[in-house]
Parts: sequence; structure tokens; C-alpha cells
Amino acid sequence: MKEIKKQDSIARNTTYYTSALIIQKVLAFVYFSLIARFLGTEDTGKYVFALSFTTLFAIFIDLGLAAVLTREIAKHKDKTQDYLSNIIALKIPLTVVTYLAVVVMINILGYPALTRNLVYVSGIIMFLDSFAMTFWAVLRGHQKLKYESIGVVGLQIVTVTLGSLVLYFHLGLVMLITALMCGSLFNLAFSLIKIRKYLKIKLVPHYEPAVLKALFVIGIPFALAGIFSRIYSSLDTVLLSILRGDADVGWYSIPSKVTSALQFLPMAFMAALFPAMSEYFVVDKERLKKTFEKAMHYLMIISLPLAAGVLVLAEPVVLKIYTTDYANSILPLKILMVGLFFLFINYPVGYLLNAGNKQVTNTINAGVTVLVSVILNIILIPKYGYIGAAITSLVSTVVLFSLGMYWVPKIIDYNPWYLIGNFLKALMAAAVMAGAIYFLLPIVNFLILIPVGAVVYFGALFVFRGIQKQDFKDVWESVTKG
Repeated sequence: MKEIKKQDSIARNTTYYTSALIIQKVLAFVYFSLIARFLGTEDTGKYVFALSFTTLFAIFIDLGLAAVLTREIAKHKDKTQDYLSNIIALKIPLTVVTYLAVVVMINILGYPALTRNLVYVSGIIMFLDSFAMTFWAVLRGHQKLKYESIGVVGLQIVTVTLGSLVLYFHLGLVMLITALMCGSLFNLAFSLIKIRKYLKIKLVPHYEPAVLKALFVIGIPFALAGIFSRIYSSLDTVLLSILRGDADVGWYSIPSKVTSALQFLPMAFMAALFPAMSEYFVVDKERLKKTFEKAMHYLMIISLPLAAGVLVLAEPVVLKIYTTDYANSILPLKILMVGLFFLFINYPVGYLLNAGNKQVTNTINAGVTVLVSVILNIILIPKYGYIGAAITSLVSTVVLFSLGMYWVPKIIDYNPWYLIGNFLKALMAAAVMAGAIYFLLPIVNFLILIPVGAVVYFGALFVFRGIQKQDFKDVWESVTKG
């Protein structure tokens, strides 16, 4: 009976967080589209740069300890107060030092006053988000993701509401980024209320070297992974700003945001499957193999039509949604869509390595990928600007996937021909869909072509036997039972 309740709790938490993630991504995508239309390329570039710049520093406040906090509290709930008090004691000085580093660095780089002010406010957002993440990590350890899910959605609603008013009344960039700060402030306040109400613990700093040392030892791989992730996701934007200017950042931000918005699909799917994969690694390697193969199959089925559809519709989508100011975003969007396939199918690979106790390997792979990304960005951005950043992103994604796939056979005895066969079937169906859209585009509105393309794709996929009724049943059972 206790085990059934535990499984029900996991299922509810997965549903809460996945739903919140989807809502958050949709709202964020729509909101950024409004920002791009209202601000134009250069001001959008300034806004995106400020957030990306502080993102590079944010990991030095957390040092990967949020993930450690969740894991250790899940094992030792009686130590919640002790762990949290020590983390707070550490984060307070780290926050001060990191914020000062942000201020010093942005002034050294010689940016104008407006950009510096945006970075100063973004630095406050960095602080608010970091502490909220810590408090939510504690509640995760107690399996209370419902409240974090509400907080994530609430943050986005507050930001979108206030930000839309700022855009409508033309109140300027500083007020726009302040709207985001208000959303982060809501999220922090909500996390504080919930942690006090449901766990009855005191939010007081308390420094114990032995406790912090133990957490640090566990957290080193998480800290490194966090540093690599932040560099990988933000360095291209920062280098574009430094080496090319705000306009390039604005043009690149559109394809970057589109790609980021689409990632909620593999993130949500694999978040549901990961607990099952971790269990199968211990008790049933054959089921782990089948789960991995099916996950790869389904994400191929999802990613290929998305990539093909956006490739064909990139021009009308960019020009109609973001205006002609962003015509230069069309080519990098197409480049990133080629990488979308590898981005999606890398999720099962990464999760398999984590389930198979290869976290260190995952971290090393991320480090190598970041090194490749940094080198290519430094070489390509000065000459090709936002196009160079897009090419770097594509190459880096392929590198990360290739490094991960090298380790897959060392964990499971998977069937590569099964994956290749399903890839070719999905690719043919996506090609049929792309051809139909391309033929109809001159005479049919691109919005109508989206559902038409979906019907054509799945129809072709059934004809090529790339998907069957049993697949839908398997997906449903994997998600609901995972």
C-alpha cells in the first residue's frame, strides 16, 4: 500500500511539473515574440544580452548544490534544517561576491549606461532566482513539486502581465527587465511561504564546515555540469554582443528562443521516463534497452517533422510574427533546425548515462562540447556573426550527441538497425510533409499549413510503417506508469 502511494505521488509530481513546464514555455515564447516586435533588433539584443551575461555568473552562487540538496534531503529528511541553514550561510557571501564580479566585469567591458543598468537589474534577478531554486530544491526533496509548479507558472504570469504593460506604454528597457524581476520576486516569496508552511523550518544561516564539505564533495560533478551548461547556453550571445553588437544578438535571439521553446517536448517526455530507466538499470536491463530504443524512436518521430516544417516555413514565420526587421534571423533559424533532431535524441542518451551511473562521463562530454563551442565561436563569430553562432550551435549539438552515443553500448546492448530503420521511415515521412507544405505555401496561409502538415506527416508515417497503434499505447503506458 505504501509503495502504491509512493508511485501515485511520483505520477502526480510528474504531471504537475510537466504541465507547468509546458505552460511556462508557451507563455515565455509568446512574451518574447511581443518583446521582439515592440523593441526591434538592437533593443531586443540589449535585453537578451543582459540576461545572458548574468546567467554566466549565476552558477557561482549555487555551485550545483541545489541538486545535491534535493538528493540528500530525499534520503535524510530529518536533516532538512541543518542542510538548508548551511546552504543559506554559504550563499549569502557568494551572492555578494558574484554580484560585485558582474558589476566590475560589465564596467571593464565598457558598455554604455543603459546596458550596464540592465545588467545591474538582471544581477538582482540572478540572486532572487538562485535563492528560490534552493527553497524549491528542499521541497523537491520532500516530493512536493506541486508548489514549485505553481511558482513557475506564477512567475511567468506576473512577468508577462507587467511586461506587456511596459511594452504597451513604452516605458523602456529598464522597466521591462524590472517586470521580470517582479516575477522572480513573486517566485521567491511564494517558495518562502510554502517552505515555512509545510516544513516548519527556520530560514536562518548556520555555518558547519563538516556539513558543507560533505555536500561539496557530492556536488562537484553537478557544479561542473552547471558551469558547462551555463557557458554552452549563454556564451554565444555574450560573444556576439562583445564582438559584433546588439543587432546580431537580436537576430540570433529569435532562432535561439524558437529552439529553446521546442525543447520542452523532450524534457517533459524524458522527465516522465527517467524514474523507470533508473529502476530498470538495476532490475531489468532488457526493459531498459527497450525503453531507450522506444524513447529514441518517438523523439525521432517528433523532431524530424518539427525541423522539416520550420525549415520550409522559416521565412513566413519570421516575417509575419517578428516583422521584416528580423529577416536576418531566417538563415540561422534553418541552421538550428537541422540541429534540432540531434538536440532531441540526445535527451534519451544523456538520461541513459545518468540512469547508468555515468554522471561523470556526462559531465566530461559536456566539458568537451563546451570547449568545442568556445573555440568555434571565437573563430566564427568575428567573421560570420550570428550565422557563425548558429553553425557553432549545430556542430556542438552533434558533438555532444556523438560523445554520448559512444557510451550507450557500454550500458545496454541496443539494436542500432532498429533505430536506423525508424529514422529512415520518419525522414521519408518528413520529406513528404515538407514537399506538400512547399507546394501549398504560395497559395495557402502558413498557419493553415501547420495542421495540414501534421496530417500529411502522420499519414505518410503510417504508410511507411514508421508508427503503429501499439506505439501510441506504449507511449501512454510509459508516461503514466513512469
